[in-house]
Amino acid sequence: MVVGGAAGIALAVFGAGMLVTGRAPDATQRAFRSVREAGLYHLLFGLGLAMVVFGTAFGGGIVTMVATVAAIALVGVAVVRFRPRGHRRVHH
Repeated sequence: MVVGGAAGIALAVFGAGMLVTGRAPDATQRAFRSVREAGLYHLLFGLGLAMVVFGTAFGGGIVTMVATVAAIALVGVAVVRFRPRGHRRVHH
């Protein structure tokens, strides 16, 4: 649970950092159409993972179910709308 929660938080922070700075590592830039899309993908995926972990660890019954459904929605948006587009060359 600790590893999953830490991974979710790390992904969310990484995504938020890209959104704030407008910069991303070269490999990430090649995989997405824009830095904004890369940032949103990582942010939503990280928040979804963290929600599942925290909902399971600290919730019970309905809290876990609501957190899981919300997390699936976030990850669904990330995967459908902001998914990586494959490798492409960055033109300088």
